[in-house]
Amino acid sequence: MPIRFLTAGESHGPYLTAIVEGLPAGIPLNAETINADLARRQTGYGSGGRMHIERDEVHISAGVMAGHTTGAPIALTVQNRDFKNWKEKDIEPITVPRPGHADLTGAVKYGYRELRLSLERASARETTMRVAVGAVCKAYLAQFGVEVLGYVTQIGDVVAALPADPDYRALFAIAEASDVRCPDVSVQEAMHETIRQAKINKDTLGGVMEIVALGVPPGLGSHVHWDRRLDARIVGALTSIQAMKGAEIGRAFENAGLPGSQVHDEMEPDGQGGIRRRTNRAGGLEGGITTGDPIVARVAMKPIATMLRGADSVSLVTGEAERTVYERSDFCALPRAIPIGEAMLAIVLADALMEKLGGDSIDEMKPRFEALRRNRIADLPMDNAVWRFGYE
Repeated sequence: MPIRFLTAGESHGPYLTAIVEGLPAGIPLNAETINADLARRQTGYGSGGRMHIERDEVHISAGVMAGHTTGAPIALTVQNRDFKNWKEKDIEPITVPRPGHADLTGAVKYGYRELRLSLERASARETTMRVAVGAVCKAYLAQFGVEVLGYVTQIGDVVAALPADPDYRALFAIAEASDVRCPDVSVQEAMHETIRQAKINKDTLGGVMEIVALGVPPGLGSHVHWDRRLDARIVGALTSIQAMKGAEIGRAFENAGLPGSQVHDEMEPDGQGGIRRRTNRAGGLEGGITTGDPIVARVAMKPIATMLRGADSVSLVTGEAERTVYERSDFCALPRAIPIGEAMLAIVLADALMEKLGGDSIDEMKPRFEALRRNRIADLPMDNAVWRFGYE
């Protein structure tokens, strides 16, 4: 069964909810595991006032008993503390759509007569539950030694310089010690300064994050159908995050300008009966299938659409030109987006691993995981004989 999840709830409604199904029985799981990633989502330089109100904590109400998953659907809920400020409030209408947000497109799609209806569901507050679901999937992946990590590589025009052959765990540790979540300490203060200047200018900033998965076995995904290619599923999941407008696997856009001899990962014997790639320019995927090398994805986040300075727009009441009205928002949300990117990659990889292993419990799956084919000569016997297609 594929892993499926749904989220529900509004930005300023009483609760956020998620249901996730398809995970096996026997995964060790508790609220503290999920809350650790929820807390990470709430910290980062450039955050707005909302994060001073919310202290996200998950309530698990189904699918986990005695500290382990049961194989049944898992139900997760997070309370919106800010709801008490809206419960009895007379809400002023929003009739001037913000460029870059779902205000106008939502009204066109659903016929809304009040733009807040778009805002409430389109808000990145929804990602709280994606992070919660992602934490559950991380707990599953951890049973097989798979880790998902992330960090910031660019904010505005400030770009981190990272080593060509990185130690990803070390980069992650450095990044987690910084409120801009960047592993290049030499540019952390420049990132602070560019965010401070955006605040002064009443503006917003985006950037780029890198999400990495370690320990992923070769052979996940497939080349046989477009929708089974794992790189496509990863890119789709990452760009589904609010404000994410582009993603690449490996150095895809840089590689597009290079000759093949400088792009493809040449192979060699590893001296232990296996095959290794000398580089990982492909970002851990070839032909839509994992190679066994780290999966490396980069995601571009646009600046948040809600700006303190406002933007030119049109009143849907008068039809006249009008400036947008500021709604509380981050100035730079990228540092807080790292656990969201990790969550979406973890969800896709958990689904792909479930697809590969099958089974209903962790105990069933572990022997199957150990028996997976690897990049070993002994696992890949060749007939080495002439043959024909045989079609009539």
